[in-house]
Formats: sequence, structure tokens, C-alpha cells
Amino acid sequence: MGSNTKTLKILTGVAIGMLGLGFASDPLYDTFCKVTGYAGTTRVAEENLSEVIDRTVVVKFDSNTASGLPWKFIPDQRDMTVNLGASGLAYYTAKNTSPVPITGIANFNVTPIKAAPFFIKTDCFCFEEVTLQPGQEMPLPVLFFVDPQLNDDDRLSDVKEITLSYTFFESGNQTDATKKAASSGVETLN
Repeated sequence: MGSNTKTLKILTGVAIGMLGLGFASDPLYDTFCKVTGYAGTTRVAEENLSEVIDRTVVVKFDSNTASGLPWKFIPDQRDMTVNLGASGLAYYTAKNTSPVPITGIANFNVTPIKAAPFFIKTDCFCFEEVTLQPGQEMPLPVLFFVDPQLNDDDRLSDVKEITLSYTFFESGNQTDATKKAASSGVETLN
């Protein structure tokens, strides 16, 4: 009976440990991606203190909305040429085409993936949720720079274009007005 009790305690400990790891895996993965640029995740900085150098890259802008989100979401410009180290400011525009307020949140990635650790955002609409009222249109800025250290790695000499892509999703934290409209039978287009 002693060995069965010991086995039960070990298996219970392993199960609890796996459960804890399961809950921690998403934040750990997000942190890993932000630090390493893995999966096209960019870095974030408070400000741009980089030296500006002569090498340029073309930054292309892409936009998407998740299925079921009744927003129009487009970049105001398709591309921009920037010097490495120089700050760039781009705008996207989002419009709520539904009859109710909707809160959305954007995620992003950068391609080619090997350039992601060098694409740094200093301010971005993707850092917070965005609530748009019915019919409301809003400009959404992103301030960024491409780290001049991109020029120091010979494996990155072929990087001439970088694409910044955003996808807006409906947030799980909808406003009280949206919840009230949904409960009163108003179609929320979710």
C-alpha cells in the first residue's frame, strides 16, 4: 500500500505540474516571441535612439479582419521607403460598419521572419483595444523603425522589403452597450 500511495502522490504532482505549465505556456510563448522575433513578432521600444544609416528598405503594409468582424480595415499607404534607424509613421484606417459598438484588438507579424527582430515599434494601435461606435471611422497610427543592426548581418543583406501585417479580431471584452444590444435581440454580426 505504501508504494501505491507514493505512486499516486507522484502522478498527482506531475498532473498538477502539467496543468500549471499549460496555463503558463501562452504567456511564456508570447514572451519568447517578443524577445526573439520568432514567428514574425516585432520588438517594442520606448523611443528610437538609433543612428540613421544610408541603407533603405521598403516597408509594405497589409491589413486583414477576422471572419465575423464587421469592420473595414485598410492601410492608408501601401508602402514606404525608410532608412535603417530612421523613424517611420504609417496610418491604417478602421471603420465599424455594424449598427452596434464593437471593440477590436489587432495582432501583427512581420515578414520575412528573419527581419522581425529588427523591426521595432515605438507606438502602435495594437498595444490596446480599439472601440468603434456604429459607423465610426478612426485613423490608427504606428510609429516604427528598422534597427540599423540589420545591416551588420550578412545573412540579411537580401532583405530589401519588410511587410508589416495586422489582423483585427473582435475583443472578448466588449462594451456594456454591445452586450445590451446583443441581449435585446439586435444583431451584432458576430
